Amino acid sequence: MDFAGIATQEPAVSSGSFDAKERVKQAVDIVDLVGSHIQLRRQGRNYVGLCPWHDDTRPSMQVNPERQSFKCWVCDIGGDVFSFVMKIEGVEFREALELLADRAGIELEKPRRKVSTADEAESGSTSGAADAPNKRTLLQAAAWAEKQYHQCLLDSPEAEPARRYLQERGITQESIERFRLGFCPLDRDWILRGTEGDVEAERIRRRKTLLEAVGILARPAEGSYLYDRFKGRLLFAIHDAQGRPVGIGGRLLPEVNISSPAKYVNSPETPLFTKSKLLYGLDLAREALRKTRTALVMEGYTDVIVAHQYGFQNAVAVLGTALGESHVRLLKYHADRIVLVLDGDETGTKRANEVLELFVAQQADLRILTLPEGLDPCDFLQQRGSEAFEELLETQAVDALEHAFAAKTRGVDLERDVHGASQALEELVSIVARAPRLRHDTTRENRFREEKILQRLAARFRVDERDVRRRLTALRRGRSTKPRPSADESVAKPPAEIEPWERELLELLIARPECLALARSRVRAEQFNAGPCRLIFETCCRLDDEGVVPSFDRLMLRFDEPAMKNLLVELDETGRAKDRQTADAEALLDEMMKTMIQREAEKQRPAEIVTLRESGLDVHQKATMLEDSIRRERDRQGISKPTDG
Repeated sequence: MDFAGIATQEPAVSSGSFDAKERVKQAVDIVDLVGSHIQLRRQGRNYVGLCPWHDDTRPSMQVNPERQSFKCWVCDIGGDVFSFVMKIEGVEFREALELLADRAGIELEKPRRKVSTADEAESGSTSGAADAPNKRTLLQAAAWAEKQYHQCLLDSPEAEPARRYLQERGITQESIERFRLGFCPLDRDWILRGTEGDVEAERIRRRKTLLEAVGILARPAEGSYLYDRFKGRLLFAIHDAQGRPVGIGGRLLPEVNISSPAKYVNSPETPLFTKSKLLYGLDLAREALRKTRTALVMEGYTDVIVAHQYGFQNAVAVLGTALGESHVRLLKYHADRIVLVLDGDETGTKRANEVLELFVAQQADLRILTLPEGLDPCDFLQQRGSEAFEELLETQAVDALEHAFAAKTRGVDLERDVHGASQALEELVSIVARAPRLRHDTTRENRFREEKILQRLAARFRVDERDVRRRLTALRRGRSTKPRPSADESVAKPPAEIEPWERELLELLIARPECLALARSRVRAEQFNAGPCRLIFETCCRLDDEGVVPSFDRLMLRFDEPAMKNLLVELDETGRAKDRQTADAEALLDEMMKTMIQREAEKQRPAEIVTLRESGLDVHQKATMLEDSIRRERDRQGISKPTDG
């Protein structure tokens, strides 16, 4: 837990923002919010799911609907709706507040700021970097651009080649509107002209830097002018899992004369768009993924659209890149099984290594379906229909190990070609060796998974399983002598300076705010050793002085820093586990005070010993000092002074 720089701060509540925070927090349910990013299931009074911030195999994320909080004890990350958005979106508090306000339909008062030169004129200047647009503003710009391109496809004469191409590919009008397809005319600055009288267009035109920041406008290698990156192309809107436009995929059209070596052009990497962490169509596939628990991963935009038309609405696509670890982790939040649908060409053979490595390393139920006769999913569905495709999924989709085995042994006589068989086995075992080795804390499921993989390899190559295991062990030792850190070892932990009595006192106050008056009569804020704990106690006192009950909800609203919210959630959860609600508050405080006094005495004792040994005190002064020390120790331990006689 990183408390750097906040130990002595006041709670970050800007003027006029407290009511807005409270309204937004009350309007957004944390179960719905977290559930829009990861799959949650009910467990008792809470919800649990796979944590999105570490390679989670057992649900570590806990969501408490009653307290409107979340916590992952492995990552030591927790908080409320604001903390979650800050972490998942990578934004600061104000931007998280704005994103949640948009979600809840709440209009916020805009913060006062200086107007940059980029806002003042239509000069196209890229000055004003110090006033960089936030994520909310970039999302608005991307949504505006998507609307312009989509409307152009629907009714502009210039988009006729695009409409004709879509009709030839069998893409319906309903799909055009559902997937928000668009078209960009050949004019290099068409997007800047917009619609006459469109107030929003005027604002966007004044901020050319926004369109450049989201990857729509680009600059040539030499030259200062801006041009539309996607001019003359059919456009596929790329959304994040929440359905927000974050990027574009542009396809060359046969009838449009453009000199470009690339058939497809995707948005560049931007604050909104990272192709390794996005999947085309995921926002539209989420409901089908929830029902089927199976994801169909394709390689083309039109493949996904046509698959949805034919009833396979659990189809998504990668964005001009191979299926990677980030994609698999993302899909595992939504589905239990992942089927990679490959075109019926040599792609499957070429990608056997990477697919098997994902299968092993990600502990994913990853299956491969290779379509026949060189067909892609779009052509197969249109030529043979949904029933034939469903039959292929049921009968021809093999797991990644079987797929890799077929690819590695193609053309190899396993009985007679000793060299070829040995080489194929070595390559397959080498891929398995890249997965994390078994540890004392490895789950039973993962142990069983590795056992089955080794058994299958031994059986297919007809060798002793012990030989396969020995080779696996040798390869792992050769790769690295440094052990992989477990999830518990690789994440930050709370600082050790929080004293037990501090933690226990705050647990009591969070569980029972009515005990604050009693606590204030015995504890001063300066007695806290840990800055964050002192800050929480001071905030409790400040709320109390204002006539506000310092409840858990009020405290969560008083702090914007994720680390402080995380600590509050932790204190609330551990306090509940200790049943502070029914504890004897006075007895607990007495015990805490004894602990505090003992710790203070222990801290002072070394200094007293040094003083006795090295100071210039006379015998009488040393005796007095020693007697005071003994008396304090007796008081600490509750020992009465023996009587004479």
